[in-house]
Amino acid sequence: MSQGEWRLRPPRNTLDRRAIAWWRTQWLLWAAGPVFTLGLLGALIAPARFWLLGPAALLAVLGLACAALIPRWWYAVHRWEVTDEAVYVRTGFFRQEWRIAPMSRIQTVDTVRGPLEQMFKLSSVTVTTASAKGAVRMKGLPYEQASQLAEQLTRITQATPGDAT
Repeated sequence: MSQGEWRLRPPRNTLDRRAIAWWRTQWLLWAAGPVFTLGLLGALIAPARFWLLGPAALLAVLGLACAALIPRWWYAVHRWEVTDEAVYVRTGFFRQEWRIAPMSRIQTVDTVRGPLEQMFKLSSVTVTTASAKGAVRMKGLPYEQASQLAEQLTRITQATPGDAT
């Protein structure tokens, strides 16, 4: 494949299975704040109890359903791959996005580990390109693999002709 002939195809690599638990925890934490607040207010304010506990219960059910279903779906959809020519990433839920970042367009490569990612021994790799669309992100990778991937991308990018603009 010559430079400039990148084709849209499913990337080969899946994320680490721990990404499912990581995403599930994010959903549960997102839902827990409003549920706790509404539940506490419902317990303290008797006249508004029905109007506070009802939405709290609804949010709890929705949060649990999302935590149970969406991370598995994301895991089935999210893919990534790095070749000597480009970085391929597919993400999304209802609206799936496939991105190709040619090596000659890469400006920076970063690894990020938030507190929850650290808890699940995961990391994210962010590839910043000279694109108005923004960075390409590969989330839910094992920390060791993310570090190796960042080093690999840096080596390939340095060896690739082009000015990343």
